[in-house]
Amino acid sequence: MRENRSVYFCNYSIGADAFSEVPSVCEMYGTRILLIGGPKGLDAGKKRLLDAIAGSSLEIVDTVFFGEDCTYANIRRLGCYASELKVDMIFGMGGGKALDTAKGAACDAKLPVFTFPTIAATCAATTALSVVYREDGNFDSFYFYERPARHCFMDLTILSQAPAQFLQAGMGDTIGKYFECHFSARGDQLDHSSGLGREISNMCYFPILDHGVNALRDCQDHVVSHALEQVVLANIVSTGLVSLLVLDDYNCAIAHSVYYGLVLLPGFEEHYLHGNVVAYGVLVQLAVDHEFEQAIQLKKFLQDLQIPTTLGEMQVKLDRDYLKDVLRETVTGPDMEHIPYPVTEDMIYQAMERVEAL
Repeated sequence: MRENRSVYFCNYSIGADAFSEVPSVCEMYGTRILLIGGPKGLDAGKKRLLDAIAGSSLEIVDTVFFGEDCTYANIRRLGCYASELKVDMIFGMGGGKALDTAKGAACDAKLPVFTFPTIAATCAATTALSVVYREDGNFDSFYFYERPARHCFMDLTILSQAPAQFLQAGMGDTIGKYFECHFSARGDQLDHSSGLGREISNMCYFPILDHGVNALRDCQDHVVSHALEQVVLANIVSTGLVSLLVLDDYNCAIAHSVYYGLVLLPGFEEHYLHGNVVAYGVLVQLAVDHEFEQAIQLKKFLQDLQIPTTLGEMQVKLDRDYLKDVLRETVTGPDMEHIPYPVTEDMIYQAMERVEAL
């Protein structure tokens, strides 16, 4: 008999005035709040939050910047500070690194955490882990938690004002979740949780097919719309649910591994957002899998989203020697540990050639 297992989900509110729900959701946890965020995120959302809690029992005791990166040092520092302040809860506001730092600080301080994403580029607001970096900016490890944030507040007014490039990159990363989850789970007899997560991954692709182009246009025009809402839910909620439910084996595959290979190139990471590169990696994965018709269809859609679909568009030479470190990292990275068949450097390079020629 297997050990007991508990699964916790992140509740959420979404709408043009989602922060108005904060008092009714959060007052049951206490009154004193530590707000953690980044400068841009706090600039975008703090005033709306203060307006929303005015007249309630909730009080923001202090507001602090999370730092440059989500590091264990920043997590420990802010967790200790929250304990010193004797707050009842932590609010995280901003992008993925700010939210991940707030989640870690709350875990260390044994406090409930609530998330307020100001861009829709990742599922950090709803997942039970943080991506932690070293002080030099390189990836350190994943910090896993027993449960995600208690509640996520997605204010579409704020999200519609954010730079559209983040919504665009979020769609690229979210699309990857669908293709990678189905690919890595191929041939496996999945238990209930992983099977449910794989089925939810369909909601990471098909709503974006239906609404992605309109949502991107509406974000560029700073318009709150049904299309924008559907894509925000895909980027933040659907991906988060998949992450919470499936075994780690099924969270990533070739597409993410291609990303971690390409960021080894000097200056690459500074110019191209994670999600856009993952979307290109999906094309490589489809080519490796000889799914050329699907690759052609996806390429057309990514072009409609203005996401780069070739190495040439990303100023990367298609040269075997130049890409040797990229190819090595792609096939040896941790995301390749559970895929349906062995993949070699030759297979990745040939797939890149085919993607370039689509």
